[in-house]
Amino acid sequence: MNVGLPQDVSWRGRTVRTGIWKSPVSGPRMVRRLNVDGDGQGDLAGHGGEMRAVMVYQLDSYRYWQRVLGRDDFVLGQFGENFTVEGLADDEVCLGDRYRIGDAVFEVTQPRVTCYRVGLRMAEPRMPALLVSHRRPGFYFRVLTEGAVEAGQQITKIASGPGRMTVTEVDGLLYLRDHPRDRIEQALRVDALSPGWQQSFRALLDQADQGPGTSGNAGLSPGTAAPPPAWPGFRPLTVTAVRHESRSIVSLWLAAADGTPLPAAAPGQYLTLRLDPDDAGPALVRSYSLSGRPGADQYRVSVKREPHGAASARIHTRVREGDTLRAAAPRGSFVLAPGTGPLVLASAGVGATPVVAMLRAVADSASGRPVWWLHGARDGAEHAFAREVRELLDRLPGSTWRVCYSHPRPEDRPGTDYTDTGRLSGELLARAGLPTDADAYLCGPVAFMDDLTAALTAHGLPAGRVHREVFGTAAAITPGIAPAAAVRPHPPAGRPGPGPAVSFARAGLTVPWDPDHGTLLELAEACDVPVRWSCRTGVCHTCETAVLQGDVVHDPDPVEPPAAGSALICCSVPAADVVLDL
Repeated sequence: MNVGLPQDVSWRGRTVRTGIWKSPVSGPRMVRRLNVDGDGQGDLAGHGGEMRAVMVYQLDSYRYWQRVLGRDDFVLGQFGENFTVEGLADDEVCLGDRYRIGDAVFEVTQPRVTCYRVGLRMAEPRMPALLVSHRRPGFYFRVLTEGAVEAGQQITKIASGPGRMTVTEVDGLLYLRDHPRDRIEQALRVDALSPGWQQSFRALLDQADQGPGTSGNAGLSPGTAAPPPAWPGFRPLTVTAVRHESRSIVSLWLAAADGTPLPAAAPGQYLTLRLDPDDAGPALVRSYSLSGRPGADQYRVSVKREPHGAASARIHTRVREGDTLRAAAPRGSFVLAPGTGPLVLASAGVGATPVVAMLRAVADSASGRPVWWLHGARDGAEHAFAREVRELLDRLPGSTWRVCYSHPRPEDRPGTDYTDTGRLSGELLARAGLPTDADAYLCGPVAFMDDLTAALTAHGLPAGRVHREVFGTAAAITPGIAPAAAVRPHPPAGRPGPGPAVSFARAGLTVPWDPDHGTLLELAEACDVPVRWSCRTGVCHTCETAVLQGDVVHDPDPVEPPAAGSALICCSVPAADVVLDL
């Protein structure tokens, strides 16, 4: 039996809070619903909880890794486990199996989810990938009956899980390349399977229902599992019209130069534009939501002029009808899912751009789907798409609208131009009469979306039905890393590298590649570009990122490839100039 309380560990110049260091203890210890007495988890977002109360690893796997890695320095608790056991092999133990040890009763809930910290503890960065590819992950117990447990006690099996789904098989179903539907459905029939794994397996089934056109692993990275981009890199598009939607928002209509229809975009997707260098400044790459009719033969993007936005200023002041812009194919996972149930579309300011495309898709479908349109603006002059939205809502007899002006002008008409004075907030949502079985799509400032998300879930909407779109860089995922003050993205310290150009589109930064950085993830970190990662070895797909232009080389090859047009930046380097959606 091994326990260890969370501690701060220095790693790559950062501080990691982790409970991966565990040591053997003698004598009886109480095993409780969330952990063993004297034990703790450093990152409760990724570890711990009722379904991951006790980590189990086998002595036979110790012997295996000693041979494979050529090491003889292992100590008990080396793999971060609470129970080091003789027997209970991953390819024999099944989901839902129940065991009695001492006074406690346990149930198998899921395989270990590997992250970089097991590699940190083992002084072997490849370890997260090795545990999966060698089919020796270990597993978690849920505590059904609390009680005292002591090293040396007999492990007695008291019940078998339904379906005989071994830990090894379940782990491979999610992480490896084959995802047979019948076996995933069988795993979902095991009530003991933890909710997180159930969600991942349902996402894989939903992906399979979309047909053979999709790639990637929706169970690991649902936002990137999609059909391949409609075209590689950037292609020239002609500006056919320019229109002011409000005092600060302008729309551009873009068409193929030869007049052929453009590939259909899903409602809610975005377009990435590349503005070539001119006397106004260097080349700029920015992404803007598509606001036009989904499936139209032209694209419409709507751009707000930001006070210090170089790209938005250039678009507002220099782009004219007849100009040519270069665009990457439509992308994005913030898309309207098919359905007939109630729909909440909530936005603030320019956040209306993707949800107005969703509203038009519903109106054009004539599905009769009930829609709640909720929008916040400063005043009538800043209220983009006002007439267009009202015309669309008029085509939806069951629709409801609430528009909030924070500072209405004298000429703004209550009840006609807007319904409420003040900001669109969670408090207003609480009295708006929203159905609890709705799907909600939110777009706007982060604080706005946080407020509305909390209000919607408090109202009764399941968290999985609340979808959000974030402008600019996405929130970082750096598990266990101590928070630090945000730093504006910048070139890395030292002399510029000799390699191809790496552009971080959302951060607005382009730097030359230097092999000393190791991976694209490490380059992004050196530039303080917000990144998302967990395993850092090509297993978990948390770092999966769209490649807008160029190619990358994965080294080592990931356990399962990313979606077409994407890269796992934790284990890839640029093959040529590359533009990443970061």
